[in-house]
Amino acid sequence: MSLQVRLNIPRKDFTINVSLSVTPGQVTSVFGPSGCGKTSLMRAIAGLENRATGQIRMADEVWQSQDYFRPAHQRDIGYVFQDASLFPHLNVFDNLQFGLRRQARDKRRVSLEQAIELLALSPLLRRSVDTLSGGEKQRVAIARAVATSPSVLLFDEPLAAVDIAHKQEILRYIQSLHRELDIPMLYVSHAIDEVARLSDNLVLLEKGQQLASGKTADLLSQLSLPFANYEEAAAVLDTTVIGRDEFYGLNQLSFAGGQIEVSHGHLKPGDKVRLRIMARDVSLTLTHHENSSILNIFPAVIESMVNEGPTQKLVRLNAGGQIILSRITAKSADKLGLRPGMPVFAQVKAISPLV
Repeated sequence: MSLQVRLNIPRKDFTINVSLSVTPGQVTSVFGPSGCGKTSLMRAIAGLENRATGQIRMADEVWQSQDYFRPAHQRDIGYVFQDASLFPHLNVFDNLQFGLRRQARDKRRVSLEQAIELLALSPLLRRSVDTLSGGEKQRVAIARAVATSPSVLLFDEPLAAVDIAHKQEILRYIQSLHRELDIPMLYVSHAIDEVARLSDNLVLLEKGQQLASGKTADLLSQLSLPFANYEEAAAVLDTTVIGRDEFYGLNQLSFAGGQIEVSHGHLKPGDKVRLRIMARDVSLTLTHHENSSILNIFPAVIESMVNEGPTQKLVRLNAGGQIILSRITAKSADKLGLRPGMPVFAQVKAISPLV
């Protein structure tokens, strides 16, 4: 059951024009700076924006069209806001029960027990929400949305008010929902690390206009898009754990372009692991250096290059069909005679597993 959205939403300063599709078992992220129209889009999908025109279809159900508008309370949506928005007079369990009661018994695909387990809430059930940390409140809010067994989950910058430590924790829980539940998820954020970690597909907004949409891994590595200009420019690789070197504490990961070793203590063979590789952490060489402290060296082909001012270049590399970015000095590029189509070796100094 996929969610199909094609909307125009007028605002004072611009009109939002978006067309997107969210499929079961996948996370589609809507990314852009504050004020670009992300929250207005989410409110329109939820039926909370009466100025929106266009069409919204969930599987074979029309939620909005030129001559029909299904009210918000009749749309089968789980909505997680920036603020947890829990009921202060109810404890954790009663907040969850409130969400459960919204869905008819014959339409419940996720049990309350499953929602509690996925968000690890058992120790908190009898607690007053006033005694919870910001991260705990947001976990309860997510579980409450999940417990309604929605046709689609909407996350509107759910980590905006959460500190860094709890942010990483909640990201892991959202990843578990992604793995365990066959529910389309739409995730709004202006934090590129969240998008890189969670999403399969990406929609890029700027002043309401849809600049690009497609696979997250592809868009993050497009030199023509704003991501390439970020100091934190990076590519993501999807890999599979194939083994572990217990002596050195290194996990061995396989991807289309070769193998990578990373230090992480919670991986096991067969795990699917997304890696984020910063462009600044990738250097290039024309030959494979055996005597090097860098462990991860693999062949690649230069696809394209762009200048970043007079002193730097950003290089897009193809390693067995997966894309890696490298930011190097213009002097190094000239010294090596780098050009599109040229085979090189990528030397990766640091890698971040997104788990």
